[in-house]
Amino acid sequence: MSVHYRKASPSSNAMLFLMLCKIGLRRKLQTFPGKMVNTLHSDEEKGIQDKESKEESILAMLGIIGTILNLVVIIFVYIYTTL
Repeated sequence: MSVHYRKASPSSNAMLFLMLCKIGLRRKLQTFPGKMVNTLHSDEEKGIQDKESKEESILAMLGIIGTILNLVVIIFVYIYTTL
């Protein structure tokens, strides 16, 4: 009875290496002795975070509106120059 071994391709070697790294990392994370810390925020900090969140959403909406307006202008300029 003969056993035939096929030569491992570089991609299979890379996959094996990645799997071994993943296993090693998982073991290290499971044995990490760190503790989780709960931090309490005051009402003032929550108010500041809410205000910043609202500002960010307004700025995001303005960015989207500006992008749409720029596209409209580009389309009109293209149509005008091709006539």
